[in-house]
Amino acid sequence: MESYSALRVIGEGSFGRAVLVKCKSTQETFVLKEIQLPKVIETHRNSRREAVLLSRMKHPNIVAFREAFQADGLLCIVMEYCSGGDLLQRILQQRATQFCTEDILRWFAQMCAATLHIHDQRVLHRDLKSKNIFLTDNGTIKLGDFGSACALNSPKSYARAYVGTPYYVAPEIWDNKPYNNKSDVWSLGCVLYELCTRRHPFQASSWRGLILKVCRGAYPPLPGHLPYELQHLVKQMFKTNPKDRPSVRTILTSQRVSRLLRAHLPSQVKEKIKKQSPPLELNSETKTTLHNCERKAEPRI
Repeated sequence: MESYSALRVIGEGSFGRAVLVKCKSTQETFVLKEIQLPKVIETHRNSRREAVLLSRMKHPNIVAFREAFQADGLLCIVMEYCSGGDLLQRILQQRATQFCTEDILRWFAQMCAATLHIHDQRVLHRDLKSKNIFLTDNGTIKLGDFGSACALNSPKSYARAYVGTPYYVAPEIWDNKPYNNKSDVWSLGCVLYELCTRRHPFQASSWRGLILKVCRGAYPPLPGHLPYELQHLVKQMFKTNPKDRPSVRTILTSQRVSRLLRAHLPSQVKEKIKKQSPPLELNSETKTTLHNCERKAEPRI
């Protein structure tokens, strides 16, 4: 802690608090996230997971990790400061005016680039929402807050624990089913819908009503002035069966959608998706046995 001067508290939550700090040696500003370390060993290990995962995520659209250390019973994670605030603040500031389509496409393309990077490392974010997506002073998207993230053992592994923010949680999680990176795709669809409408796609007066709407995939249509491809993409991202939902890679390589997004992708991402073909998945409608297993490609969009 001696290396940094605290400027102000910029966020508080169940995890602890986030403090804007200045490095004494370089005069650069960073965010220092303080997490109270529990006494239980297993929970202690979970608290350190965010620092470990974030340190692996080197990407232009992911909040950069600087260092992590323990002090006074706290786990301190020092990371890049995004002076443009979070995307939720930006949406609320927009008020009565719609975002222009180019801004929506640029931000969404950068979100997809960041999410593809973590999915390629078999990491699920599990709490993708506009409040966890940040903006730099020049408007570049940075994905942050890996406190709920988990790493899968293999590309075909599934997670099981309920985590996330209710408005963004995929139907398979509400149904207590195992889930994979397609749950992040659902959450990305919610953020994309918010950018297009400035409201949540699934709203209700009770938790039961919200869960029913999510599990039916029932949401108000997007405004008619938006490109057909964008409206079609949202529809595909809100497929209630995760096996019918496109992966992030499929979104970025789809002929229907990629022409809208490609102009906004970093060159290294374009090269990456060009070199790697989409993975094969088991057909959700096919009964498989040890001797007879039918495979199909990712759902097309």
